[in-house]
Amino acid sequence: MSKFQSTKLFTGFSTVFRQWRAVHSHCQYLHGYDISFKVYFEGKLDKHNWVWDFGGTKYATTTIDGMQPDKWMKYMFDHTTIIAEDDPELEEFKQLEKRGLIQLRIIPDVGAERFAEFIYKKLNPFVQEETSRRVKIVKIEFFEHEKNSAIFLPD
Repeated sequence: MSKFQSTKLFTGFSTVFRQWRAVHSHCQYLHGYDISFKVYFEGKLDKHNWVWDFGGTKYATTTIDGMQPDKWMKYMFDHTTIIAEDDPELEEFKQLEKRGLIQLRIIPDVGAERFAEFIYKKLNPFVQEETSRRVKIVKIEFFEHEKNSAIFLPD
């Protein structure tokens, strides 16, 4: 049976993070990027001959963490500070959020590779449910900027 693939690039997110374990590098400090990520869909064609409706996140009935997918992406990545849940300065970041200085998002790990994995783990269940398991995500490419990207490929 034939399979098709399509991709969608999500752009326009200003995100700040730090990799606290990178003590040998300037990446240990807060730094930000205009991030984007490319989602690779695979599946059977629908009645429109599409694998994935490129506007599908705007009109989806399935949610991610209780939010419409485009709103979830903005909530997670647009003008946010993302910190690893084991960052030793986590309480300081929580205080900055309480003071209204940052929009804090806490996830298991940070870095381009981990962001790609995190996005996959959130988007793939959404896509599968939204398409009645007709489509799955086969790859996420996360871009810090045009020169640096990391890819997550599920097993």
